[in-house]
Amino acid sequence: MIPKPFPGFTHSTTHHCVTGSMRHIYEFNGFPISEEMLLGLGAGVGFVYWHTKGSPPFLGGRANVGRPGEEGLEKAAGRCTGVFVEVFRTESAIKAEKSLLDWLAKGVPVMLVLDMGYLPYFDFGGQEFHFGYHVVVACGYDQDTELILIADRDAELHPVSLKTLALARGSRYQPFPPHHAWYAFDFSSKHPPEPKEINQSIRQCVHGMLKPPIANLGVKGIRKAAQRIWEWPRILNEKDLRDACINTAIMIDARGGTGGGLFRYMYGRFLDEAATITGQGQLREAGKQMQAIGDLWQEAADHFFRAYENERPSAELAQVCAILPCIAAQEEATWEKLGQITPVSIEKEI
Repeated sequence: MIPKPFPGFTHSTTHHCVTGSMRHIYEFNGFPISEEMLLGLGAGVGFVYWHTKGSPPFLGGRANVGRPGEEGLEKAAGRCTGVFVEVFRTESAIKAEKSLLDWLAKGVPVMLVLDMGYLPYFDFGGQEFHFGYHVVVACGYDQDTELILIADRDAELHPVSLKTLALARGSRYQPFPPHHAWYAFDFSSKHPPEPKEINQSIRQCVHGMLKPPIANLGVKGIRKAAQRIWEWPRILNEKDLRDACINTAIMIDARGGTGGGLFRYMYGRFLDEAATITGQGQLREAGKQMQAIGDLWQEAADHFFRAYENERPSAELAQVCAILPCIAAQEEATWEKLGQITPVSIEKEI
């Protein structure tokens, strides 16, 4: 028997797996909030280009992902809304499953981290694709069939077996193995976000984009990506090159859970919403500039996709490398403007 969602759980389509899952949890607990606001409050937008030996190149638009020294989007957005968020990780599949079933037995939805490549409802066009920082909500359970009901970004609720879920939660694929992670939330002190918290979150993104600790991140990282992508046809074999192109296209595009434009469309809408809450009209103008940057990222994604299909991928990659410096310049100008709108040193606040 296919499980039903818990009473009081409402499901809707979402853009990004993390903010969408958080929105489901927030709404279940009587706290309606937009994904865009959660993304912005969590200082969740940035840039990273990463390529280590033995792993495929990775290009992403998220920031504050909980690396060492980072609070993480989930905790940061929670702090700004008075919600205490705790993350748990374990290498024990048995322990992770027991905890999950204990919460589900109480009728409590659980936010899980897993590898989307193992989820049966995803179609990657016949290609094998693994990404271990995908987040969903387990919102129902049938003990007889051992099926877990999963809320993801689409309009459907998906029954997934405990066995399949264990594979997805315990994936070893790099660079983001999920480590059976799950989240717990305490809404006892919840409150709407305040202007000061919004401005602090914006400044954290400004700092990450303009003053990154290493050259693979932020605006510097975009410029570095332009240099490194030139080398892909030389350093990658044909299969790895095409896989890198399609994977990068997906990670920029809405298909990869960015809301399109490498999260820039979502962040532009956050800035528009933030302008209303803070009364700072300049944030709305910066939001329009961020939307335009999203259009450029979408153009880059289209070139990556055509490179995947093209007999000569290097021709399309050359177009990507021509666009990226333009993106870097516009990003730099927009983040500098945001820094001027909210001019308090982030170094004093971290």
